[in-house]
Amino acid sequence: MIKNYFVSKIKPLDILVNRVGLSATYRPGQETIFKALDEGINFYFCFGIDTHMIKVLKDLSKNQREQIVIATGAYNYKYFFQDIDKTFQKRCKQLNTDYIDLFMFLGVLQEAELKANIIDSMNKLKEQGKVKAIGISTHNRKLAGKLAIEGVFDVLMIRYNAAHRGAERDIFPLISDKETAIVSYTATSWRRLLKKPKGYKGDRIPTAGDCYRFVLGNENVDVCLMAPKNLKEFKENLEQIRKGKLNDEDLNFMLQFGDFVYNQKKWFM
Repeated sequence: MIKNYFVSKIKPLDILVNRVGLSATYRPGQETIFKALDEGINFYFCFGIDTHMIKVLKDLSKNQREQIVIATGAYNYKYFFQDIDKTFQKRCKQLNTDYIDLFMFLGVLQEAELKANIIDSMNKLKEQGKVKAIGISTHNRKLAGKLAIEGVFDVLMIRYNAAHRGAERDIFPLISDKETAIVSYTATSWRRLLKKPKGYKGDRIPTAGDCYRFVLGNENVDVCLMAPKNLKEFKENLEQIRKGKLNDEDLNFMLQFGDFVYNQKKWFM
């Protein structure tokens, strides 16, 4: 499924995707979205409340729209969830498009939350050609592994970084038969990999670029989401990412540092 370090092919989609995707979670400014488009980033994850991204993507020309992948979805809250069809319609209106490339059910915690009517609604959108691919986001690795085996979804959006490598055991070995694509997030472990942890004696601290290169070095990951705070961070991250895979020394450092960070917060999966 992976073409090389920089691009990937997600089975149901028509275009090759840049393995670095962009999220506007931290409101990086419209100039960052424009710069990402200029730099060839073509995978955009959109919550629906990230107005910096929406304002740029909704004004794309038809040709520009066809060259990118928009990933979004309906959110699963603890006691209720957004309606699949209504959320799809709302996102299309927000983004000035008549289709969504990847539509997901976001924030799934337990299998019981994946009710039959939710999956049926998503499959119906796909059958009607309104969405090209469907998926979920989850922190539940065991559930993601089960779904990968069953081939229920085209895409699984999961946590993966140097501190949280459980996907290497619970998910990645199970995705090949159904060609399930993987989108990863939290490459910096919510920026915890960018700070010196308590009790750490070393001098070196990873950069965000190190964190993204660690994730992209795993060929099981099709897209690694980047969530910069501003244009400066975006440029710095992209410059480092384009250096390619980490060498053995840097990879070993990331593994050791990741273990140290993980051991500070073992309770968090």
